[in-house]
Amino acid sequence: MSEIAPLSKEYDRAGFDCGVAELNVFLKSTARQHGDKGVSRTFVLTDHGTPAIMGFFTLTLCEVVAEKLPAGYAKKYPHHALPAVRLARLAVSLKHQGKKHGELLLADAIHRTLLIAEQAGVIGLFVDAKNDSARSFYERYGFVVLPNQPLHLFMPIETIRRFA
Repeated sequence: MSEIAPLSKEYDRAGFDCGVAELNVFLKSTARQHGDKGVSRTFVLTDHGTPAIMGFFTLTLCEVVAEKLPAGYAKKYPHHALPAVRLARLAVSLKHQGKKHGELLLADAIHRTLLIAEQAGVIGLFVDAKNDSARSFYERYGFVVLPNQPLHLFMPIETIRRFA
């Protein structure tokens, strides 16, 4: 049975390989440091009781200006910096790709965004897709492409609440 938990020393970061060097290096060298410093939080998917990491995602807070949002959303908000959550990274190990682990990780990130929204207030979840395939993945789950930025997407808080 799989579980998602905050990254800690007990997990085998060195054995993780998703096929993208930048993501591998982040998990192995930076993720715990950022967590300790309060920069971001990384969560790992594992088989319950084992240290091998099957996948991970990282959340951080961000600010956006309403003018960067699609017109229908921009008009709903004041024209200053607005609080949001950023899905900074999401990766699944090569051995576990194609098994719906990405969807499981995304669902958990969405759930955690809702918890943050309930406590502090945010307008939604943002993500920067790495390519068109990743953009299509996020669009399937309700993310909206930002104007003039085809790889920058936004899941409005209303959509997140529907997932609850």
